[in-house]
Amino acid sequence: MGLSVIGAGLGRTGTLSLKLALEQLALGRCFHMIELMQNQYLLPHWESAGRGESVNWDEMFEGYGATVDWPSSSFYQQLAKHYPEAKVILTTRDAGKWFDSTQATIFNGIEERADPSNPFGSMIQNVIVRMFDGDLHTREHCIAVYEKHNAEVRRVISADRLLEFNVSEGWGPLCKFLGKPIPEVPFPRVNSTDEFQSRFADRASGAN
Repeated sequence: MGLSVIGAGLGRTGTLSLKLALEQLALGRCFHMIELMQNQYLLPHWESAGRGESVNWDEMFEGYGATVDWPSSSFYQQLAKHYPEAKVILTTRDAGKWFDSTQATIFNGIEERADPSNPFGSMIQNVIVRMFDGDLHTREHCIAVYEKHNAEVRRVISADRLLEFNVSEGWGPLCKFLGKPIPEVPFPRVNSTDEFQSRFADRASGAN
């Protein structure tokens, strides 16, 4: 199938909402960190990518038409080169709100999850923790990394291939960019901080 959309936005920028939106637009299954958590047989690919080794992207994304969120957002340049016809979407939000959200969700306890002795922890260490030079809690530092990443995406990806998108904008800009009709359903709004915390609380308690 090959990827037709590559998400370059970092986690906590509305990536899960975008995943669901892209799937509703019939672009095929969309890869997201949640997919990796559910299909950990794919972890060796991401471990290799995190070590800077060659990766068979077609094998990695077999059955997928799009990808968003970490870990793939850290490799948007390689993916954009490998899939030259794919469009790139940079999800963004206010930098301060993004930082606050990371501290309440994905960066909360990340050091414990980044245990290099297991494949998932190794991926987190090499792809996410390394991106922030091991400091995922200093506000000014994290925001600087976030803004540098976004600026690099704007620099690297040609304007005609890139959509900078805040999910609060809804279907309009996204559908125009992708040449798709606007669905007659509300734009997905999921994975708020409260929802994220509730999901992990359920996992910790063994609830389904």
